Amino acid sequence: MRRTAEILLTTFKLALQELGKNKLRTFLSLFGVTIGIFCIIGVLATVSSLEKNIQDGVKSLGNNTIYIDKWDYQGGAEYPWWKYVNRPSPRLIEAKLLKDKIGADINVVFNFTTQSFIQYENDKLDGINYHGITEEFDKIQPIDIQYGRYLNQMEFDYGTSSILIGYENAEKLFGTAEKALGKEVSLRNKKAVIVGVIKKQGKSFIEGWQFDQSIVLSYRFMKQMLFNERWNNPKIIVKGPENMSSEALKDELKGAMRSIRRLGPVEEDDFALNAISDFSKAVSSLFGSINLGGWLIGLLSLIVGAFGIANIMFVTVRERTPIIGLKKAIGAKRRTIMMEFLLESAMICIIGGLIGVILVVILAQIFTSVFNFPVFVSVNILALAILICISIGVLAGMIPALSAAKMDPVVAIRSK
Repeated sequence: MRRTAEILLTTFKLALQELGKNKLRTFLSLFGVTIGIFCIIGVLATVSSLEKNIQDGVKSLGNNTIYIDKWDYQGGAEYPWWKYVNRPSPRLIEAKLLKDKIGADINVVFNFTTQSFIQYENDKLDGINYHGITEEFDKIQPIDIQYGRYLNQMEFDYGTSSILIGYENAEKLFGTAEKALGKEVSLRNKKAVIVGVIKKQGKSFIEGWQFDQSIVLSYRFMKQMLFNERWNNPKIIVKGPENMSSEALKDELKGAMRSIRRLGPVEEDDFALNAISDFSKAVSSLFGSINLGGWLIGLLSLIVGAFGIANIMFVTVRERTPIIGLKKAIGAKRRTIMMEFLLESAMICIIGGLIGVILVVILAQIFTSVFNFPVFVSVNILALAILICISIGVLAGMIPALSAAKMDPVVAIRSK
């Protein structure tokens, strides 16, 4: 162990001396490794941060959750909107019948949304999202309350004028969110009382349930303000138990909905089952392709860097040939000589990689502060960078190290 430590220390010193003696050659050798690591780690860090943000947004729509709507959420270039526009919209009675058919362990919510204003005295906010919900909504999409309370059963049953307000809306109307509690506000043609302020969520790449600029109210209260709920994106949201797969839940819902709408065996479905898990898989697939592109770009740079490292190691072996011959003459084994040059090659690659990682970290901090988008370099990515550097160093130094290990000590000592 002690001898190994001495060899490592000596190798490190020799590597630093070599770097210092041949600055231009060292720079050109390290440049390829630095750029390669910068590309790979930069792309991986950015893409993983972006994917995490989007996946968090997708997960905010609900785990093991399916949205029953007349619209298919998959989209695409050839989206047949004319096929879906004439479908019947989901209705509250269908949500109740669905709940009776599929059992108590599955949560069912009827929801519809619209946009309008909210006003308090002379202050008015336009473009506010109204979310009309039924009582099981918080079991599918938990709402964290910062101040006050959630809607109670009586408010759902009788459609009383109690509402929850998003944090940003509360700040804009009342200065501080806490002051919103108990205030009476105007919503379209109705008065409402704020009983709870929803905890601040922040921005997300997925629209989903963005409560910061929203209000949440019971379905029955919201229905009093609308001419026709079919014009306000009605949908049925279903969440299955944890031990039930998304596909099994889909199959059960499909049979139940066809029965409720009395569709014949040969009739096509007039509804869409949009599973959140499908969106998550699509996002993972997309970012897998992006990661592959980043790897290809980085590997090209690493190959160039590897040739540069191999070149500097060949030159190093040639310059140290007499020293190598002397070491072998006094008893140094082949594996010792070989390990010395492999360690030096790996050390040079690690230095280049560290420079690349430092550049990525600096750029990530700038990106986070300027664009308000958190980019993080995880421990796994850093470990991957070190592993890549060591691997490239060992591969690039293998042939020069072998040539050094096979030298004849007499010939090596006599060389100039």
